[in-house]
Amino acid sequence: MKFGIVFFPTVGPSDKPADQYFDEALRLVDLAEELGFEHVKMVEHYFFPYGGYSPDPVTFLAAAAGRTRRVRLGTSATIPAFQHPVKLAGKLAMLDNISGGRVDAAFGRAFLPDEFKAFGVPIDESKDRFTEGVAAIKRLWTEEAVEFDGAFHRFGPVTLLPRPVQRPHPPVFVTTARSAESCAEAGRAGHHLQTVPNVMSTEELQHRLAVYRSQWAASGREPGTEQIHFSYPCVVAEDDGEARRKGRLDDARNSAAIHEAVAAWGTTRSEAYPGYEKLVEATRTSHFDSKMEQGKLLIGAPEQVREQLERIAGWFGDDITISLGVHSGHLSFEDAATTMRLMAQEVLPKLNGAQA
Repeated sequence: MKFGIVFFPTVGPSDKPADQYFDEALRLVDLAEELGFEHVKMVEHYFFPYGGYSPDPVTFLAAAAGRTRRVRLGTSATIPAFQHPVKLAGKLAMLDNISGGRVDAAFGRAFLPDEFKAFGVPIDESKDRFTEGVAAIKRLWTEEAVEFDGAFHRFGPVTLLPRPVQRPHPPVFVTTARSAESCAEAGRAGHHLQTVPNVMSTEELQHRLAVYRSQWAASGREPGTEQIHFSYPCVVAEDDGEARRKGRLDDARNSAAIHEAVAAWGTTRSEAYPGYEKLVEATRTSHFDSKMEQGKLLIGAPEQVREQLERIAGWFGDDITISLGVHSGHLSFEDAATTMRLMAQEVLPKLNGAQA
């Protein structure tokens, strides 16, 4: 296993000012570099405490690039439906140059009706816009005098500057939460996979990974060269009771934030998002104890978290990469730093096959 850090703020001005949150997050980036973690990532969301402090992950990652030399920088994920592909391809290529070729580019469809409404984008078009946007961006990274004639964007001939440092282009990840078909399509296209185990059962996720891996191999790619990234909320403390107390608080605040953000699904229906109307009730009835029992959270003293990770490896394999959600903003900077230090110094050295 490899391990990195993902930032997903779920705070607003009444909880913590944005400048304070970003100061803390960037100090944690410094710590990730120091402790040897593999990557840092930042999400893209808008308007709500659920991720709303990060409307542009590239801006944050550019700041992170300027204070690091080794750690990889990942979008988690950026949304092609909300940006012109020439703009997004250029921003990511510029970041790849600033960082010396350390970008991992994850793309997602988005799923919040209010975000689509604000951008004036029909939610039913999300999949087609995603597919077209990623295809356009990859062409802009790898070709010259690109002429593109899509359903949503037409441009060219365009030669993107700057060219990405990584060849043929930065690693491309597809972020998917609930769709087995999205996993299959990612495997067929040769895209790496990024997902959140919290939103499905262990059996469902095992099935999705099997589909993804089989399609990756069936498309002629060498098995084992695919990258699979999972994200888990993580709180580690020397005392198990203290970690669970803080983890329970953080989970409650995170659940409240997503419940508010998905409220529009109570009156929204889309064939592109079957079953998403159930999110409102699912987020309302989310319980910390059941998540712990189901292995959806990494919370506890070092020994307990090591056991949790070994169980995850048994379910999904030890070749996955785990992004640790250490700082949603509700706990202190010191709590997040303690989690990272204990993971790097007490958990990972005792975990078979693990590396930061």
